[in-house]
Amino acid sequence: MSTDVADFILDRLRQWNVTHIFGYPGDGINGLISALGRADNDPKFVQTRHEEMAAFAAVGYAKFSGEVGVCMATSGPGAIHLINGLYDAKLDHVPVVAIIGQTARTAMGGSYQQEVDLQALFGDVASDYVVEVNASAQLPATLDRAIRTARTRRAPTVVIVPSDLQEEEYEPPGHQFKHVPSSDPGDVVGVITPSDAQVRLAADILNEGERVAILIGQGARGAAAEVAEVARLTGAGVAKALLGKDVLADDLPFVTGAIGLLGTRPSYELMRDCDTLLIVGSNFPYTQFLPEFGQARAVQVDNDGTSIGMRYPTELNIVADAKVTLAALQPHLQPKSDSGWRDTIESNVENWWRTLEKQSMLAAQPVNPMRVAWELSKRLPGNAIVTADSGSSTTWYARCLQFSGDVRGSVSGTLATMGCAVPYALGAKFAHPDRPVVALVGDGAMQMNGLAELLTINRYRGEWDELPFVICVFGNGDLNQVTWELRAMGGAPKFEESQSLPAVSYAEVARAMGLDAMTVECEADVATAWDWALSTPGPTLIDVRCDPEVPPIPPHVTFDEMLKMTQAVAKGDPNARHLVYQTIKTKAAELFTRS
Repeated sequence: MSTDVADFILDRLRQWNVTHIFGYPGDGINGLISALGRADNDPKFVQTRHEEMAAFAAVGYAKFSGEVGVCMATSGPGAIHLINGLYDAKLDHVPVVAIIGQTARTAMGGSYQQEVDLQALFGDVASDYVVEVNASAQLPATLDRAIRTARTRRAPTVVIVPSDLQEEEYEPPGHQFKHVPSSDPGDVVGVITPSDAQVRLAADILNEGERVAILIGQGARGAAAEVAEVARLTGAGVAKALLGKDVLADDLPFVTGAIGLLGTRPSYELMRDCDTLLIVGSNFPYTQFLPEFGQARAVQVDNDGTSIGMRYPTELNIVADAKVTLAALQPHLQPKSDSGWRDTIESNVENWWRTLEKQSMLAAQPVNPMRVAWELSKRLPGNAIVTADSGSSTTWYARCLQFSGDVRGSVSGTLATMGCAVPYALGAKFAHPDRPVVALVGDGAMQMNGLAELLTINRYRGEWDELPFVICVFGNGDLNQVTWELRAMGGAPKFEESQSLPAVSYAEVARAMGLDAMTVECEADVATAWDWALSTPGPTLIDVRCDPEVPPIPPHVTFDEMLKMTQAVAKGDPNARHLVYQTIKTKAAELFTRS
């Protein structure tokens, strides 16, 4: 029985244990869609409402499953729509393979409908591997290499298959000149180990330090126990980059929380005062939040040699697996005799959580957004997956939400693109149908990308266990993060025409799309809403009406930032009086807690 090229592609994906393809159909992939029908939808085709959402869902699936995410789109506009999600994968180092259609080979070069130079288009985002297949003998090597490259480089790759080729009979490569064979799937991925000399030198640096700090990122995932033990032996505090939020639990007394603009005061103080820094699996880019250059001796551990030694002048760089390296390091570490540094860290952390609770419980008009995250922390199931979008809601996710147990979470870390949280959650739910999922979304991101995907969630709800799947919308009628950036960085008042959002009831839209929903308009109802959503089987939406003037200010506001904020108010910010009132209350809660 003959096999079409499209049939072979799907069979090869199955051999690679690909179970889901996120995409949207079009005539450029008609051959592949027909083959999916013949294969009884194996792998399962998940139809999102837009190709960008397909790419984001593939990223979310890959982030939370640890496997390669796969997305599919037609030629021309469908392919173009994938770009943003693939850049998200590229910048956050996530393995995603995009399979894309192209106009028929006989029409190429003739300005045919939907003809786009896809190799040029994807040349940057898929710089590790982008190939157009023009003969079936190029398969399976092309597809295998795309998957192997995505896994090894943790990057997006692209395979372009012209529409007419998809329907041709598959002919495998032969044992002949200019044919490229391929080995069957089944690769075993090993780990890179450090040398004994590197381990001993790292231990010497850490042993000689009196005030050790550790910064972890997503590259430390899977090494939580080793990080905690190194922190115990060195008396260190542990700060977390945004993508490393779920690596260590926040209820550990030496974990200082997030670092940077969205970070905590204990993390700021940890970096400000340390004399030794160990960076594990992080490429945190904001060097102004790291120790002053020359202040700390630094060691970095990362399994990606291209990303090491570029954020801080490190004394030793170890390109190796984090878990293996930290385990090898432990026998050479000498416990600190003086616990003063560690005691200070733990005291700062304890005070910080009290501060956050006070700030979260401050009255606002109508709801304090910090309270939304704070109340979730008390109720978050220990095996939940949390996604967060880009905007001021990201601050509350990073700063106020406490992770414990086996909670996983992620955001668009480096690209920081809006509109990722809902499709991330969709991908997470397909990766783990047996775990509760919560998406925290600003109303700008919800209007941009989230609303339509409620239809997708409702469509596939029967595919998952009847566990909570909660979309929480922080509705403040404002593109709030940019509004605060205008004030604090540019000294400019809010510009209503660019910043204000059209009013809509997200709860009513959700109900119209088949989801249960609740509107929260007063702070007393926040806890009730979370109790309801987290006890309701299946997808729900919470529409919280938040105060846009609760400031997402860093815990270390500079004089220049405060001056520019004052200038913004003086220039006529439209809600100046309430803005100043909420800012003073929030800062006062911190100062009084610390005093």
